[in-house]
Amino acid sequence: MLEIKNLSYSYGRRGRGRRVLSGLHLHFPPGFNVLLGPNGAGKTTLMKAIFGLLPARGEILLWGKNMATTSIEERTALMSYLPQMDIMTSNLTVLEITLLGRLPELGYRVKEEDLKLALEALHTLGIPELASRPFSQLSGGQQKLVLIAQTLVREPQLILLDEPVNSLDMQKQLELCQILSRIVADGRVSVLAILHDINLAARFARHMAILDGQGRLYSAGSPREVITEKMLREVYGVRAQVTEAPDGVPMAVAQASIHSQKTAP
Repeated sequence: MLEIKNLSYSYGRRGRGRRVLSGLHLHFPPGFNVLLGPNGAGKTTLMKAIFGLLPARGEILLWGKNMATTSIEERTALMSYLPQMDIMTSNLTVLEITLLGRLPELGYRVKEEDLKLALEALHTLGIPELASRPFSQLSGGQQKLVLIAQTLVREPQLILLDEPVNSLDMQKQLELCQILSRIVADGRVSVLAILHDINLAARFARHMAILDGQGRLYSAGSPREVITEKMLREVYGVRAQVTEAPDGVPMAVAQASIHSQKTAP
């Protein structure tokens, strides 16, 4: 589905500053994909480069189509991007916020097709009862569901989500990932999400990619293949035990920071 070839990016004037991504080669299949890595590994930079917000060097192919040669309109029809967000204020209703996802198709009057797609997206996410509520009165978890509905209403092939569970409690994190998994299973769209919770990622991801602290690919594959004690030590700098949940999903139990061990008396 999504293929990244020899991708590099450096911040600073003319790309001569700090290098964040370095010669990345990645492949994400259709389904629920997760991008993992420590802080500063370049995960958000990669997400922005995929969506075309940063002029990275290399190739980004979606279903074999080179994103560098596509127009902004065509790219946004193929992909939707939801960056990190905190609670937002807006006087618009949930339905109006969702309809904004149909831009630039929206005209001076909302067409019946646009309204139908917006309501279907809210139903898909299980929040149709919020349609008339002011967006600013929703909880953080509800707001994120509405913004995901806004991305769905565009009918993209791929949704890019940057830390979608950030600031949510454990229950809401699970519920959001369950909803995303159901949407993916229905075959409507594929997902590439940045997550920090390794155990949450292991439970829901079909495919995972781990970036190291230098913006390079450390490993990629199924959760069983990439979540190892060696990876946690070398990438995250923690001593951890990897076990299995009763249903066979790998589970990482962090025990200590390697750095704190080195400095301990």
